Amino acid sequence: MTVLFISRHPGAIEWATQQRLTIDRFLTHLDPGVVRQGDTVIGTLPIHLAAQVCEQGARYFHLALDLPDEMRGRELSVEEIAARNARLVEFAIQSIPCATP
Repeated sequence: MTVLFISRHPGAIEWATQQRLTIDRFLTHLDPGVVRQGDTVIGTLPIHLAAQVCEQGARYFHLALDLPDEMRGRELSVEEIAARNARLVEFAIQSIPCATP
């Protein structure tokens, strides 16, 4: 079982390190082909990739932040991330095939 932390943001990586999380690999982007049943994936994945992680039998923990609009779209320092109530929230996501609305 491997723990993957997915982020291209230095502040998020530093935050994870400061939390003393057990992380086996830090990756800037997720290749779903590397995820195995029993793995743990941590990050801020697009919903379709998070669903794929869960469908492959892995756990997905989302790095959640309470960000005001003016902080979106820019790099955040580890201090800014911590100040925005950074936390890991586990999601079990399942895609549901449906007809086009």
